[in-house]
Amino acid sequence: MKRAPVDSAPQARVGRPRDRQIDAAVLDATRAVLDRSGYGRLTFEEVARHAGTTKPAIYRRWPSRQRLVLAALGARLGEARAPDTGCTLCDLDECLKVFVAAFRRMPPDVLGPLFADCAGDGELRTAFMTALFDPPRAAVRETLDRAYARGDLCDNVDLDLILDLIGSLVYYRALFGHAPTSDAEIERAVAALLQGIAIDYPSLLEHSRRVSGDPKLHHLHA
Repeated sequence: MKRAPVDSAPQARVGRPRDRQIDAAVLDATRAVLDRSGYGRLTFEEVARHAGTTKPAIYRRWPSRQRLVLAALGARLGEARAPDTGCTLCDLDECLKVFVAAFRRMPPDVLGPLFADCAGDGELRTAFMTALFDPPRAAVRETLDRAYARGDLCDNVDLDLILDLIGSLVYYRALFGHAPTSDAEIERAVAALLQGIAIDYPSLLEHSRRVSGDPKLHHLHA
């Protein structure tokens, strides 16, 4: 069975509209195959069999294995929302916990090989970044921007650098799978970072405790 041709530019579709039920079934099947067999063994035949559809139906939607897996993992990652409690400590903690929880649902033997497959192609690399890298990064950046606007961070702080420092903990462990990232470790990482860039860290800690109403919350930050 031959692949459906893939055009470089999108064209207007004619005929029947795309069946969203097939879309959802294919993405669900792709995630199931990834969880069971990993990225290297995933085939369109197996996905089609699990989804109850055909290879051509999948190729019409996603012209390559990389595109299919990116769509499936992007849907699993979901939309990253930046919390806004007015508390810098609370918001950064929550951002990282949501971030980590999303990547926990992605086997470590999928992300690394997938990125290697995408890195050499400009369009695929952009698609990888758009689906799996940019959404949580944008949420954390929004949280940092709010903290800066409140005056909680130093005037000369490099927010892009801080953003990479925060994200590196999650990405490094998600890609290599060498160690888990617990809530306690997230709190320690946020504390270590903010003690280096906050103007008055003790005041932030006290404010966080007042907002939470729980003196035990953020006890690792002290």
